[in-house]
Amino acid sequence: MKEQQKGVVIWLLGHSGAGKSTLARLVAHRLETDGYRTLPLDGDVVRAGMNRDLGFSDADRLENIRRVAELCKILLEKDLIVICSFITPMQSHRDLLRKTLGDRYIEIYLECPIAICEQRDVKGLYRKARNHEIENFTGIGSDFEAPAAPDLLVPTAMWQADECADAIYHLTLETLAR
Repeated sequence: MKEQQKGVVIWLLGHSGAGKSTLARLVAHRLETDGYRTLPLDGDVVRAGMNRDLGFSDADRLENIRRVAELCKILLEKDLIVICSFITPMQSHRDLLRKTLGDRYIEIYLECPIAICEQRDVKGLYRKARNHEIENFTGIGSDFEAPAAPDLLVPTAMWQADECADAIYHLTLETLAR
């Protein structure tokens, strides 16, 4: 266990199927192996529990992110490394995160073309969205604003998972050293 660990929020964002949950698990495991204390927060899990009262309207999406930002702020006080995997399609939501979490927020955009995300779609969400069974699905019925200036851009369609995790891991260590 690292004695003087600082808290940081690693925010993985991108389309469904871009690799957020997979990379969150890989990075958390690597950090924990090195003695860091981490807490992964997955968007699907948070929406199924703490935020189950929210839908996917613009207002509900904003409230989802606001609640998670406030939770992360509390976890930062305990010097945890919080690894969040949320689609976070709106720049205004990412601006709220940066304002709420300050310099302990690392924004990482997992860039992946929709066609590749659809190929990876084990839950069949893209198919349902294209068949109009799901409304407001990000990338199909709802916009995704690519971040203008993420702290790190990871092209998950071009890199292997371990290469992606390495890049995130190294940026995390650089941030912790500041």
